[in-house]
Amino acid sequence: MADKYLNSRLITLFIIPFTIGSISVFSFQPFNITFINFFSLSIFFYLIIYVNKKSKSFYRKKPYKKNLFILGSAFGFGFFLSGTYWINNSLTFDENFKFLIPFGLILIPLFLSLFYSIITVTVGPYLNSNFQSLFIFSGALGFSDYIRSKILTGFPWNLWAYSFSWATEFIQILNLIGLFAFNLLSITIFIVPVIIFLNISFKKKIISLISVFSAFFALYIYGNYTINKNKIFIGEIDEKFNVQVVSPNFEIKYNLSDNQIQDRLNKLIRYSQPNKNLKTLFVWPEGAFSGYSYENISFLKKSFSQHFSENHYIIFGINRYDNKKKGFYNSLLVVNNKLEIISEYKKQKLVPFGEFIPFEKKLNKFGIKKITEGYGSFLKGEGEKNLVFEGLNILPLICYEIIFTEFVQRSDQKTNLIINISEDGWFGDSIGPYQHSIKGVYRSIERNSYFIRSANKGVSMIVNNKGEIIKKLNPKEKGSISLEVPLIKSNSRVKNDLIFFVLLITYIFIFTLYKKNNVKK
Repeated sequence: MADKYLNSRLITLFIIPFTIGSISVFSFQPFNITFINFFSLSIFFYLIIYVNKKSKSFYRKKPYKKNLFILGSAFGFGFFLSGTYWINNSLTFDENFKFLIPFGLILIPLFLSLFYSIITVTVGPYLNSNFQSLFIFSGALGFSDYIRSKILTGFPWNLWAYSFSWATEFIQILNLIGLFAFNLLSITIFIVPVIIFLNISFKKKIISLISVFSAFFALYIYGNYTINKNKIFIGEIDEKFNVQVVSPNFEIKYNLSDNQIQDRLNKLIRYSQPNKNLKTLFVWPEGAFSGYSYENISFLKKSFSQHFSENHYIIFGINRYDNKKKGFYNSLLVVNNKLEIISEYKKQKLVPFGEFIPFEKKLNKFGIKKITEGYGSFLKGEGEKNLVFEGLNILPLICYEIIFTEFVQRSDQKTNLIINISEDGWFGDSIGPYQHSIKGVYRSIERNSYFIRSANKGVSMIVNNKGEIIKKLNPKEKGSISLEVPLIKSNSRVKNDLIFFVLLITYIFIFTLYKKNNVKK
């Protein structure tokens, strides 16, 4: 009965891979139905083997690798369509961009699907119902995710490792091996069900399954031990800093009057609840003064000095004009109660079409502008360093810079706090803000530092150094959360992706070794 349906190219090459790719989104935030990946990746693996065989017989009239390309593309398209559709919500804020929604909805996932289709074509011919195929399949998907995260500015969204975001114990190993190595292990875990159907002895199947589940259990034991040990460690830290995180839930609007900007500041102050005698770092979101640059808000100085004291420092996102380069930076500022800049960070990872236009000179001829206000692209920050003041050594991240583990890898050795500000109002009532924010849990574990996030219309939260969410404000919640944050002096971090490549090479070695042994037999 199954063969009857699988013999249909439409079902095998398009419908099934697209469906299993699409439902994988439910393994990520805010759904967290992780077990879905055990089915989706295992079926994907089986389909590749099935198409391998059928392409030599039933599908012989079609080019062999074309079938694999279509299969990989259909899976990838479903995966990225369901996982990134919310990006197109940002096109609804300007009437001039609405006509691009159908193109964005199709072209973005179609382009991203190439990472899976190319890999499927490359390793597909080598896959069979044997043990070594599990390693080359896992390694290929893991390498594909790594490449996707690095080239063309990179887009490491919804790596399979993020399926375990709800299981804090399991992801503690991130601090030891890094995100991409853990992503590779996650893929390997998800295709465990395939072992049952391999052409190996029953004894080997049992041993393999027991080994995998033992490793899984060991991860939990290690993580649980690490978290409990950390609670004792945190209790012994004397150096702390009071942090107040504000989520104002402002609407995304430009061309606001001075009175409207003043009204926004009044609300931010009210949510901040400043205590003039308590040394506090206030963290406000990106876009707090929508459409205004730092040079334009000097009229707010009086309000700052009236409500804040010398014990206060305020972080917020705002555009800042550079006279030398004749352009604007998307900046994160630290100011005092006189609205004087104490420290500044300029965003380094700009969003394509959101903050800069690729091939800008050519595309400007067609009237294409960035989605955010203004026609010109933002300037790119280069060589930015941590923000250091009052005993704080802050790794600053603006908006989607949170998804790039490389910022943690090259951060200052003395980093004792990670702060991310964002404007998630662009994504509406979608899954985007949830998927966006959870990346901070992973960054906190990787750097062994507390993570602070202020997002307008997104998830604002305070996360400890082991990825446990201490306090949180959900999307559309107004208000603030605060905590006496322990300043952890730790050099514990993954410095590079060496472990990932060691693991990847190991997988390739195992595949090669088994293949040679089979040839000899």
